[in-house]
Amino acid sequence: KQGFDTFVGYLDQHHAHNYYPTFLIKNGERFSLPNVVPGEGDFGQGVATEKRQYSHDVIMEAAMKWLDDNHDQRFFLYLPITLPHANNEAKQEGMEIPSYGSYANKDWPEPQKGTAAMISRIDTDMGQLFKKLKEYGIDEDTIVFFTSDNGPHREGGNNPDFFDSNGPLRGIKRDLYEGGIRVPMIVRWPGKTNPGTRSAHIGYHGDLLATSAELAGVEPPAGLDSVSFVPAILGNANDQKEHEFLYWEFYERAFKQGVRAGDWKYVKVNDKEELYNLADDLAEENDLAKKHPDQLARLRTMAEQAHVPSPRWDKELKPRKKN
Repeated sequence: KQGFDTFVGYLDQHHAHNYYPTFLIKNGERFSLPNVVPGEGDFGQGVATEKRQYSHDVIMEAAMKWLDDNHDQRFFLYLPITLPHANNEAKQEGMEIPSYGSYANKDWPEPQKGTAAMISRIDTDMGQLFKKLKEYGIDEDTIVFFTSDNGPHREGGNNPDFFDSNGPLRGIKRDLYEGGIRVPMIVRWPGKTNPGTRSAHIGYHGDLLATSAELAGVEPPAGLDSVSFVPAILGNANDQKEHEFLYWEFYERAFKQGVRAGDWKYVKVNDKEELYNLADDLAEENDLAKKHPDQLARLRTMAEQAHVPSPRWDKELKPRKKN
């Protein structure tokens, strides 16, 4: 209903926790899977006791079939893989996957075997996708964006420290420090982007709209905070427009705000304000709020301008304010 001709997958994040659900959605209609989920939730969430069909495999198979049927025309394939998310309802056994594969005999905790196997499964499936593009002779005519929605998580028994998943970055998923929000994007466009090159351009997922519009030769809707990064993709750094600043806001466990403006980073957790210079302090260890009150005020103003009050969130924040 958002403009896609074909859809296969989940419509609700509660449902998407479950890798062995009793159903998925195709074009607005449920279709059954042979898994058994006792006490299944209203949205299809839960933990299967009989795990017969892995949802990720069903979605990938549908994507490959769709590509088989549409490769001979211009296409846009949006493939939001749920791996390596956890099934939160399964608690410490939430890194659900049919097999640990080559990691089965590793001297690792079970959740870490599951995490590694999930990531390897993504690698394998992306390899199959690239193979299919080559088979159809459209490899050099297809641009692929690969990215993530947040940093590593501590759910389903997963320990992000085990594989040093966020490297030098502070924080994990749900934090507005770099470890929670800074993710890589890989762009593959044979003949257009030079393999192995890196771009220092800073963007966010909303920029995909303007970027896709430019690639398609159309104008994006007016009034959006979306900047095309086609120049960065093509290696034309001097032509790349930059955001004045980027803004994040998150409400779980506390009211959090984050602003990135050049090398400066502002983080506010409830009433505590922090300031970092990422050029010198990527790990956000040295709070410069007291040393640079002018920069603190500048980024605070940006946060105030970007914040949009919401009655829904105000209501959810009230219980937290009392604690």
